[in-house]
Amino acid sequence: MTNPIVKEIQLSDGRIITIETGKLAKQADGSVTVRMNNTVLLATVCAAKDATPGTDFMPLQVEYREKFASFGRFPGGFMKREGKPSDYEILVSRLVDRALRPLFPDDYHADVFVNIILFSSDGEDMPDALAGLAASAALAVSDIPFNGPISEVRVARIDGQFVINPTFKQLENSDIDIMVGATIDNILMVEGEMDEVSEAEMLEAIKFAHEEIKNQCRAQMELTELCGKTVKREYCHEENDEELRKAVWDQCYQKAYEIARSQNANKHERTEAFEAIQQEFLESIPEEEREEKAPLVARYYHEVEKEAMRRCILDEGKRLDGRTSTEIRPIWCEVDCLPGTHGSAIFTRGETQSLTTVTLGTKLDEKIIDEVLVQGEDRFLLHYNFPPFATGEARPQRATGRREIGHGNLALRALKRMIPKDYPYVIRVVSDILESNGSSSMATVCAGTLALMDAGVKIKKPVSGIAMGLISENKGENYVVLSDILGDEDHLGDMDFKVCGTRDGITATQMDIKMEGLSYEILEKALAQAKIGREFILNKILETISEPRPDLKPHAPRIEIIEIPKEFIGAVIGPAGKIIQGIQQETGVTIAIDEVGNKGRVEIAANNKEAIDAALRRIRGIVAVPEVGEVYEATVRSIMVYGAFCEFLPGKDGLLHISEVSWDHLDKMEDSGLKEGDKISVKLVDIDPKTGKFKLSRRALLPRPPKPEHPKQKTK
Repeated sequence: MTNPIVKEIQLSDGRIITIETGKLAKQADGSVTVRMNNTVLLATVCAAKDATPGTDFMPLQVEYREKFASFGRFPGGFMKREGKPSDYEILVSRLVDRALRPLFPDDYHADVFVNIILFSSDGEDMPDALAGLAASAALAVSDIPFNGPISEVRVARIDGQFVINPTFKQLENSDIDIMVGATIDNILMVEGEMDEVSEAEMLEAIKFAHEEIKNQCRAQMELTELCGKTVKREYCHEENDEELRKAVWDQCYQKAYEIARSQNANKHERTEAFEAIQQEFLESIPEEEREEKAPLVARYYHEVEKEAMRRCILDEGKRLDGRTSTEIRPIWCEVDCLPGTHGSAIFTRGETQSLTTVTLGTKLDEKIIDEVLVQGEDRFLLHYNFPPFATGEARPQRATGRREIGHGNLALRALKRMIPKDYPYVIRVVSDILESNGSSSMATVCAGTLALMDAGVKIKKPVSGIAMGLISENKGENYVVLSDILGDEDHLGDMDFKVCGTRDGITATQMDIKMEGLSYEILEKALAQAKIGREFILNKILETISEPRPDLKPHAPRIEIIEIPKEFIGAVIGPAGKIIQGIQQETGVTIAIDEVGNKGRVEIAANNKEAIDAALRRIRGIVAVPEVGEVYEATVRSIMVYGAFCEFLPGKDGLLHISEVSWDHLDKMEDSGLKEGDKISVKLVDIDPKTGKFKLSRRALLPRPPKPEHPKQKTK
């Protein structure tokens, strides 16, 4: 029999989160089930007993997966089983990873695997808001060294009120949607999107989230006590040579400091100069000891380089490339650089460059979403590619990685709310990073804005983005916030805080902290400094192209959208699609039909207006309601003994009786002069109320001949 340990957390709105351990997956180092209403997650954590020799980083891997059975669904595809993780699952995994990673001890290098599985859902509550809590709770009930606990919550603002962990339905009406990860004392991670909110509003949302997180952290601490896991495992993952460490510092620090303060703006030259110092020190070691000591020298020299860069900034205010803390790197932009695309732009900031294209498509180009809890279509896509040559690396290019998915998602969130809701086109933005020295995702946002305007997409407002950094010491008492950080400043610094927005407010943000936390004072200063930088970059964008082009490129598809009565959808499609296919073949257009509410939404796309107009005439004819008394241009379809059948509207035939052909008396139809294919004007004179058959008249449109004079009548 099991004796599970259960802990409850009450949210501010009264909902209960239950954490249970000791019942499932007991062979893992730590495992918990987290439940809120009908949403149930299992989180497990396993760590290797020792580190792999030569490892000098934190080999953490977080996997978040959703079971289709959790929502009573079958997986799609031929195999009918879960396959590779979806983009959404990867993004949730990254959210959890980014909050956990900074809190493992610096000298802990054992492989750690965190698995979070959604086993139950009713499709109302959003499970990603519970994933961080579940992962941290699994660590809390294990003996794995971890300086937590942490938790993550989602905050939405709906009708001016903040809501914690909103449902899917509630989130649809929010103007702020952010995920916040934090310890009981400090903010660690923020990511989300907004409708042009102010810096103060964003800070308010973060503070609201932190209050909920504090309660969840306290509950985990109590759970650790109940499980008897307050003492963590002992480990020794680093062998040190203090004499060698001192030699590296004594012989290398001043040289590294001089390079750090030399203000060389060229990334590769600076990197080579730093590497030469390390290589020079290695060559001073006897050859027989060199190979053995090389890993330690690399680790100690990294500390030297980091400290040299940080001291230059903190003590002298000098950054590696010579800029001040608030200065933005040189920017140049270009649009319409690729003639074959529907829109294109180059955005270059320092040594970071994005070549971005825009492609406009029809409904047939929509991305179909078929995830466990979310089904539907995406009409705005953004893909980010980071090839190895962007940093001068000689290695093969592999499949899209987690980093590329994460960076692309951030840029997408920054731009998507600026696309008009009823915009008829499906849009795909592709950013190829051609050079990188920091802030490539923000270059994607800027290049995306340029390319969308070049394509003639009527975006509401242009968006720019900037990455902010931080160098701090003494737990944040002494710090410098850096605008538009370099790759080295990201790697060796304490923060990577990306902020995107228009002139009127923030549209998306992503923040990662590499120290134990961030004070609100620093966060407020970083946001204020980011706003100034964002506006500077936005001015550079608008110097290149001030507003969206008035029209699309000549080779871009044109789209017309009309609404038709719901009952006519079948008539336009026709049996087995015969009518709609015929219209497409005859006119060369592409047609897509959707049922939206009580209407049919018909989207007609082609590269020329004449084809669209021809298709519109056909469709309007099909959906037109015949009216008695109206005159129509009809086509004679068949000649019968008693009259002719004429198509007076697409798909609608009426009988032109022999007596209605003309005012002359006709004994047979051959005398009428009509033949199949003739175009004639007819009047709809009657609709049979029982059969719905149409009666046509040509005679009613012809002048009535005068009555012949009676032979017996004489004028007096």
